[in-house]
Amino acid sequence: MSDGHGSSGDTGGSGGVQRPVGIDELLERVRAGYERIEPQEAYEAALAGDALLVDIRYAALRERDGLIPGALVVERNELEWRLDPQGSHRLPEATSHALRVVVICNEGYASSLAVQSLHQLGLHRATDLVGGFQAWRATGLPVV
Repeated sequence: MSDGHGSSGDTGGSGGVQRPVGIDELLERVRAGYERIEPQEAYEAALAGDALLVDIRYAALRERDGLIPGALVVERNELEWRLDPQGSHRLPEATSHALRVVVICNEGYASSLAVQSLHQLGLHRATDLVGGFQAWRATGLPVV
């Protein structure tokens, strides 16, 4: 039944109801907006001082699997507050919107959504690690 203003599945126009998006499609859309980084490239960028590695894994995973030396640990629920250069709760490392941040989660999924949020804060160079911590470790990069 139609009221002349589109169906409940309407995806466009002003005031239309948007079609629900599944997580796979959402990840694809988010990732299309930036270039992700591979573990070796992230390692080299961090060594050169060109990137801040930020580990958002929860404590149990860090305790189980270890840490990336030099990575800043910021729980996911605090990420935006800690990295916003204008925020009153920012970390000393959050010096500029031009900061290159590489967000690392366990397998590279949650980090993509976190990057989207950082982009909305103006951190336009934020990216995430393809495959997350598990790919870092599988590549043979340092873990303590």
